Amino acid sequence: MKIGFLGPRATFTDLAVREMFSGEERVPFMTIPECMDAVFNNEVDAAVVPLENALEGSVNITLDYLIHETGLVICGEATAPVQQHLMIHPVNVNNWNHVNIIYSHSHALAQCHKFLHKELTGVRCENMTSTAAAARYVQEHPHVKAAAIGNSLAAQEYGLAIVKENIHDFDHNHTRFVLLSKQPLEFQMDSAAFNGHKTTMLITLPSDRAGALHQVLSAFSWRKLNLSKIESRPMKTGLGNYFFIIDVDMKMDEVLIPGAMAELEALGCSVRILGSYPSYKL
Repeated sequence: MKIGFLGPRATFTDLAVREMFSGEERVPFMTIPECMDAVFNNEVDAAVVPLENALEGSVNITLDYLIHETGLVICGEATAPVQQHLMIHPVNVNNWNHVNIIYSHSHALAQCHKFLHKELTGVRCENMTSTAAAARYVQEHPHVKAAAIGNSLAAQEYGLAIVKENIHDFDHNHTRFVLLSKQPLEFQMDSAAFNGHKTTMLITLPSDRAGALHQVLSAFSWRKLNLSKIESRPMKTGLGNYFFIIDVDMKMDEVLIPGAMAELEALGCSVRILGSYPSYKL
């Protein structure tokens, strides 16, 4: 199979793909929409993209593109730890504290806010499409007083020197990556990493009326269906119009989840299954 991922090589997504798949061809793309378009256009069989970070929340571009543009299916997920390091070009290793600009992904910069505020006050930060893209830029511009924030694989891949390790603000930071395909795809990893099943649903309420969300949640509650996440996103049809994305902690069955869906539809809701899939912890 060909697996697309948010590139270039040595992003956190690349790290996740290497753990999720062994021996499959990995194809990097520069943006999340490009990854998803490649699946939709049959350039790759599936794609792995970030969906949620423990510190920064949902990756909205992934959610919005999944829902409004491509309609791909979530076939699996893997949650991986995130460790951020400050790296520079080797020619600048002796005066790294003189850098005047830091490149990284916006989430990575936010995850290292305390370090940047205390150690590199006043240094300008600039967003890149990924942490690996930032590392590659620093490698290609050795005479710029610049640093990148990224993982150890990026430092190795692009020949950079890590001058400060583990500069992230919180040690429990993790990112949730999802495997997307046009059709349901069988996905399995090492059973030791298995963390249960999930079913992700998109629910649109019938109208803005008192108690509508309570009725939705009740359909899951009395069936003892545990919800690990509930999030609202704008429908992009006007202010105040939202749909809800709900993660149910179980595999799609023949009774409970279909029963909840039927109850929601009887209430006037529209319901769409985004995927029912295995979850792994790397």
